[in-house]
Amino acid sequence: MYRRGADSSLEVLIAHPGGPFFARKDAGAWSIPKGEVEPDEDARACALREFQEETGICADDRPLLALGEVRQSGGKRVEAWAFAGEWAGGRPNSNTFEIEWPPRSGRMQRFPEIDRLEWFPLHEARSKLNPAQTELLDRLAAILSENG
Repeated sequence: MYRRGADSSLEVLIAHPGGPFFARKDAGAWSIPKGEVEPDEDARACALREFQEETGICADDRPLLALGEVRQSGGKRVEAWAFAGEWAGGRPNSNTFEIEWPPRSGRMQRFPEIDRLEWFPLHEARSKLNPAQTELLDRLAAILSENG
């Protein structure tokens, strides 16, 4: 999701992953909200579903800009779309996952998939995002500059 800031600069809403592995990580740890495409599911439909599951924000009726695909360092392919929107802030209404924590404790704990959502100007989002996803910011900026 993107918006124009108070000074008309482009800002993007990005997500910090929840759970103990990312609790103290910042630069390079943030991500666009994303998830796994289910068998026989359209990638665009998956993006809309995952965005809502991870943020609580429904984007179904908004025009989407196709940003294409990037490949992350571990080989995961991410296909992305963008849309204009607003989010007032607060704690994201994210789905959760369960893992054994602490490791080898036998105790299962639930954590939110996303523990924070924040608006960042593009230059700051570049330093926060998973490095492979920064290309998506460049594509978004190019599309929006072409469309005025």
